[in-house]
Amino acid sequence: MGSNSSLSYNFPGSVCSWVRVKCDDTKENIITLKASGLGLSGLIPDTTIGKLAQLQSLDLSNNKITAFPSDFWSLVSLKSLNLSYNQISGSLPNNIGNFGLLEVMDLSGNNFSGEIPATISSLVSLEVLKLGGNGFEWSIPEGILSCQSLVSLDFSSNHLNGSLPDGFGAAFPKLKTLNLARNEIHGRVMDVAEMKSLTSLNISRNLFKGSVVCVFQGQLEVIDLSKNQFQGHISQVQFKWSHLIYLDLSENQLSGEIFMNLSQAQNLRHLNLACNRFASQKFPRIEMVLGLEYLNLSKTSLIGHIPLLANQNLKSLDVSHNNLSGEVPISLLEKLHFMERYNFSYNNLTLCDSGLSAEILETAFYGSLNSCPIAANPSLFKRRPHTHKGFKLALALTLSVVCLLGGLLLLAFSCGKKSKTWIVKQPSYKEENISGPFSFQTDSTTWVADVKQAASVPVVIFEKPLLNLTFADLLTATSNFDRGTLLAEGKFGPVYRGFLPGGNHVAVKVLVHGSRLTNQEAARELESLGRIKHPNLVPLTGYCLAGDQRIAIYDYMENGNLQNLLYDLPLGVQATEDWSTDTWEEEDNNGVHNVGSKGLLQTWGFRYKIALGVARALAFLHHGCSPPLIHRDVKASSVYLDSNLEPRLSDFGLASVFATGAEDEIVPPEPKSDVYCFGVVLFELTTGKKPIGDDYPEEQAANLVSWVRGLVRKSQGSKAIDPKIRETGPGYLMEEALKIGYLCTADVPNKRPTMQQIVGLLKDIEPRATV
Repeated sequence: MGSNSSLSYNFPGSVCSWVRVKCDDTKENIITLKASGLGLSGLIPDTTIGKLAQLQSLDLSNNKITAFPSDFWSLVSLKSLNLSYNQISGSLPNNIGNFGLLEVMDLSGNNFSGEIPATISSLVSLEVLKLGGNGFEWSIPEGILSCQSLVSLDFSSNHLNGSLPDGFGAAFPKLKTLNLARNEIHGRVMDVAEMKSLTSLNISRNLFKGSVVCVFQGQLEVIDLSKNQFQGHISQVQFKWSHLIYLDLSENQLSGEIFMNLSQAQNLRHLNLACNRFASQKFPRIEMVLGLEYLNLSKTSLIGHIPLLANQNLKSLDVSHNNLSGEVPISLLEKLHFMERYNFSYNNLTLCDSGLSAEILETAFYGSLNSCPIAANPSLFKRRPHTHKGFKLALALTLSVVCLLGGLLLLAFSCGKKSKTWIVKQPSYKEENISGPFSFQTDSTTWVADVKQAASVPVVIFEKPLLNLTFADLLTATSNFDRGTLLAEGKFGPVYRGFLPGGNHVAVKVLVHGSRLTNQEAARELESLGRIKHPNLVPLTGYCLAGDQRIAIYDYMENGNLQNLLYDLPLGVQATEDWSTDTWEEEDNNGVHNVGSKGLLQTWGFRYKIALGVARALAFLHHGCSPPLIHRDVKASSVYLDSNLEPRLSDFGLASVFATGAEDEIVPPEPKSDVYCFGVVLFELTTGKKPIGDDYPEEQAANLVSWVRGLVRKSQGSKAIDPKIRETGPGYLMEEALKIGYLCTADVPNKRPTMQQIVGLLKDIEPRATV
């Protein structure tokens, strides 16, 4: 049969003395023939094996046999048949029923197709049946129910479909191993729940349905239910966990909580619960499962911190696609070098381990933050005369990690377009040996950058690390922080305009007030804020730590803030956080749009768009960040319009970075304070009136909130609508907006809706056509 074996056969003496042959006691009949792995190929010739009438055990596995001889089915004495891993194709003949004495039949790993023959019902003595890895089709025949002596049954990796025969679960009282994996069987829980003797169950990659709770029973050591449609709460499972070695419930529809205590599963080696619908919960307690080697909790809605994971044998760990936060424990990072596979991507994690390569950071920690602050170690930024290699290396470890949360864009806007290009031609402070400290004065404050050499203090630009900037570049960009570049003086300090090398037009905010944070802590917070991304938030693009001063850097934009645009402040008037000092012109040029008194802002559709954008930004801060971020200073002057006229909320997170902490100790911030402030902005958008100091028709109204709330209570909200927009949209929708503002400004915080609810309410009143 084309054997390619290098063995030399001289067949001396009686056949019963041959190595792979065993005869009965009479030495006249061969009862065992083992020809596994001899390279036999093609068709088994007739009148060869078929002549061994007393043959009881035949092993021709791991060859290249393609077909049976015609007299093969006369071997009615066979008790064990192993033809696995050959190349036999076509249907399995009904003649298989001739082997009524068979106890073991292994035909796995061939190319059989068609139906499993119904005559399998004749094999009543079968204990082991392996048909896996073929192309058998249609349903499992009812005849299998006659094989009640089965101990091991494997139909895996075929094309079987349909339902299991009725009574399948109760038909095999001795069955210990069942493998139906990788088929398309429409199973039910009771098909397997009645198998009380099972120790190994694999029905993965099928279409089984029902409650997973009922599957856990008996003495199961291996359970693989992955890639089915099981439902239920696994936390409700009552089971003797000490027997369990392998558990895979991934890619089902499980809900509720994960097992929170697996301390009884001391023998567990493999645990996979990935891709289910579990409720948000903390990391399960697995520290007592000391022998655990594989753990996959990807996409299981985990929150909170990763525990130390003292499991010494852990070789594979996947906790990706969750909402885990905080630092990856150092002890866990140290174990990674001994693990075969790990994935921490798509979480809110931080880490500090320079021993990890850029490739590992990109693939296994995608979306995580390197918490080794860049600016906290200025030695990483030592300049070299002819190369930037040191700088690139220092930043690669941090900035190769892709950002994590979701979106702030573009700050620093202007109410108008400049009449001519603004160009700075000042001496380069990086070239001159100027010693500090540096002192700067504005109309209301004096601030000092207590640094000795301007070129020794690094500036971090998150998305352009190779710019290699320092405080000297900020001095040059802002003409030494000259008053001529001063845009505004806001809550935290002055804001300047400047051009950084490479033509980047920026707004530089100096946060002059004291902070309880160290440089390292401030750098960490700033880098975290710089990675928060959302379409309706303004991004922090960079920062600098100059002595005690924290300097935040934003992109400069041309379309102004809501306060100036809404109230048409005259030229030269600089409100708090107004970054706009240039003249306003009606034409649209270079991204500057006519939004003012004769422009888009005088339509209800555009004002509604602004309100919805700001609401989405706050909803993201409150509900999409972990931990939630409270803005604390929502107002019209904090809302800007980008070059596409999309609303952007600025200055989030700055209070936590630069406040002294005294205010928080007196009145801890909470989301409902932001809700109230949003309600005020919504009133401003709908009425066109300022929060205080405006003309309110009702004499008893001391401010905008009390005036509008009084009208809404009397169902007279229409009187408050801005006449400029009254005819640009349905009046009843504007009144509904006032009612939403009324809810937001409730006196009792607990009566105010959440920002998520407010987004829903606003979407319910969306105009049919908005700008």
